[in-house]
Amino acid sequence: MHDIHATVFPYFSRWQSSHGKIFIYWLGTEPFLYIADPEFLKKMSTEVLAKKWGKPNVFRNDRNPMFGNGLIMVEGNEWVHHRHVVAPSFSPLNLKAMGSMIKECTEQMMERWLTQINSGNSEIDVEKEIIATAGEIIATSSFGMKDEKAREICEKLRELQMILFKTTRYVGVPFGKWFNTKKTLEARKLGKEIDKLLLNVITNRKNNSNNKEKGQEDLLGLLLEANRKVDGKFGKTLSTRELVDECKTFFFAGHETTALAISWTLFLLAVHEDWQIQLRDEIRELAGDNKEIDINVLSGLKKMKWVMNEAVRLYPPAPNVQRQAKEDIKVDNNFTVPSGTNIWIDVVGMHHDPTLWGDDVNEFRPERFIDDVNGGCNHKMGYLPFGFGGRMCVGRNLSFMEYKIVLTLLLSRFRFKLSPSYQHSPAIMLSLRPTHGLPLIVETL
Repeated sequence: MHDIHATVFPYFSRWQSSHGKIFIYWLGTEPFLYIADPEFLKKMSTEVLAKKWGKPNVFRNDRNPMFGNGLIMVEGNEWVHHRHVVAPSFSPLNLKAMGSMIKECTEQMMERWLTQINSGNSEIDVEKEIIATAGEIIATSSFGMKDEKAREICEKLRELQMILFKTTRYVGVPFGKWFNTKKTLEARKLGKEIDKLLLNVITNRKNNSNNKEKGQEDLLGLLLEANRKVDGKFGKTLSTRELVDECKTFFFAGHETTALAISWTLFLLAVHEDWQIQLRDEIRELAGDNKEIDINVLSGLKKMKWVMNEAVRLYPPAPNVQRQAKEDIKVDNNFTVPSGTNIWIDVVGMHHDPTLWGDDVNEFRPERFIDDVNGGCNHKMGYLPFGFGGRMCVGRNLSFMEYKIVLTLLLSRFRFKLSPSYQHSPAIMLSLRPTHGLPLIVETL
């Protein structure tokens, strides 16, 4: 059931058996170096500073309506500057302040579930629900947006994602965007609508701060605060356009991956109910009947961390990593990756490789992480749920906290079983998602 590599990347799975774990393939006129060999990846990455990695231009163009020039896409000194501005928002103090907002949004979702269950319908599409709630969490705690405005941006981003990644794309084919002009124009229009919504939020907040009102301690407040202080090292601030792109990037990356990690975990716990019971017992043992979420208690949930690590191993929300070499990279003495080379790193392939993990690679076994943060993988670069190196996900600590709060609340109130209507069909739509949603039977405890 969990052997998904051939399902989500059928070509790579087939080509691996013919050409090994390192080979060249083409997207249109664009050559890509495919890597599913952690040792080769280690040798290559030790030679490169984070700012010397770029994103393939072919994807930068394709994904521009979604990310613009946000942190995911910028390169070189621009990337260093953006990271320098964004990183403070993930300080422990700021994360602690976001905890109550995560709890409040999750409890509102749970009340909706209780109403539905009490009306006699216990089947809930948990992926749809959790993604919507995660969007509200990120909108409220990061940008001070409430209800309708947050929901509107979430829905437009979701629509944009479907347009960009569900239809057949001509990535790498010269003039490919004109082969599907309807999609191209729809994506551009949606991108502009999202920009306009975020621009209004930024403008209002700038006006408030100019009126000497106390700035809000959220991502946008911190971005604006950092922007008022000209950085001596770089000598320039982020433009309004860059602020909009940073907000879009954070809005998408900040809720999508965490929500999917939680969704896939609930699926795995519905299939493996023994672990659902173990986690519930651990929560009860550490938190008792305490209704408040204590950050210190969350850090003690060891079994939950094992389950999370195993869930993102089997179903990594970010199923691949793309890079572009911005300078020649020497690997050993006889091999050079030329500057400009596009690189595709197959995370799903490495996470499901029996030579790295053993014969039980496709089994759900959280206990493999008991004494090893790499889960017994025989190479530390073989486990990359949050990327690697200097460009590793900047928001991973927020992701861990949100994961634990949401799961703690849900498991304390509900029992989950797989619905007979569930069809197991993981697919790539930028992230790794269940194609037909994730209907579970949800029962109150």
